[in-house]
Amino acid sequence: MLFVCGMNAVRSPMAELLARRMLPASTFVASAGVRSGERDPFVDAVLAEEGLSLGERHPRMMDDLEDNYFDLIVTLAPEAHHAALELTRSLAVDVEYWPMPDPTDVGGTREQIMAAYRDVRERLKARISSRFLAPEAKDDPE
Repeated sequence: MLFVCGMNAVRSPMAELLARRMLPASTFVASAGVRSGERDPFVDAVLAEEGLSLGERHPRMMDDLEDNYFDLIVTLAPEAHHAALELTRSLAVDVEYWPMPDPTDVGGTREQIMAAYRDVRERLKARISSRFLAPEAKDDPE
């Protein structure tokens, strides 16, 4: 499974880490962006609240992926969706569009910005859960 957003700095790396934690270890999960981006410290902060870390990982583009065969590509931004559809024109790959707000568009205090990033994190958790987990697995805390 591949999660794709604009710059692989906010939405797709959050989705990748959340999916890795929530899905079976046998599920291969990666993320990438359409364009190059810079690491976002707010992502590190909201992932740390969940006990997750990107470690030394930095944003990567779809062209940087060593393997481009995925059973499913989940796009999280319009430009990512268009790029994934173009990439998969001649491939047997499912592409799903999960529109997610861009928290980098939110201004204000640090707490207001953090709230926007938390909102995206929680939306991603809910979507991963509803799409991939059986009802009984959703109730299991770990």
